[in-house]
Amino acid sequence: MNKTHPIGIFDSGIGGLTVARAIRKQLPNEKIIYFGDTAHLPYGDKSTEAIQSYAIKICNLLLEHQCKVIVIACNSASAAAYALVKAYVGSKSKIVNVIDPTVNYISQKYSNKKVGVIGTRKTINSDVYAHKITAKNNTVEVASLATPLLAPMIEEGYYNNTISHTVIEEYLSNDRLDDIQALILACTHYPLIKDEINAFYHSTIEVLDSASLVAINVKESLDAEGLLAISKNGSDLFFVSDYTDNFNKTTKLFFERDIELQEYKLWE
Repeated sequence: MNKTHPIGIFDSGIGGLTVARAIRKQLPNEKIIYFGDTAHLPYGDKSTEAIQSYAIKICNLLLEHQCKVIVIACNSASAAAYALVKAYVGSKSKIVNVIDPTVNYISQKYSNKKVGVIGTRKTINSDVYAHKITAKNNTVEVASLATPLLAPMIEEGYYNNTISHTVIEEYLSNDRLDDIQALILACTHYPLIKDEINAFYHSTIEVLDSASLVAINVKESLDAEGLLAISKNGSDLFFVSDYTDNFNKTTKLFFERDIELQEYKLWE
């Protein structure tokens, strides 16, 4: 690993571009290589074994590009495959998931308070946030709720409209989330509806998406090891395993600017 090597990021689709966007803002000199596994999305309804298999193959691709750090920009993959990926990659690259930075933040700030978590069925059923938060601070009460319609709704461009308002209100009105002081958005798609969620709560609670916390974590980690790039070394690359025009159009929603997706048939 050296300073000029890129940062690798992967997700089950293009939702992880919210993490790539946050990393780009924090680390403008870094080259990014992104892989969206659009052929297998969503990961939220896949088995643990399937997700682990996908993650290992994607990591092999990112290692071929000499990525100095690999960010698992998917909560489902972070829950199902982080330990396996970290063991598999070893010292070849640093591995960062999207769960631990949020867990650390909540554990430090929300003692003796109730915190909500919303995400895919895979992430919520794993109970990974509750386990990790209470392991660090057992005074935090964690209330988790699966919200499986949100990610596909966002992928299809339904947000900031009547449909999204109705679906979000239906989920957040669940009594499981009563009296929370913070809400963790445990899916990298959800930053696109953060304003709508804030509006539901009238900005009275802290709504946390992992993207900014992960970006800060990556920056601090690379800085501590002297691996921050001094200047940009080549253009960013954005790959998807199954290309459609709709995905290409939707990328601007996640990354806030036009980018070119390249199809990479990793499973052929």
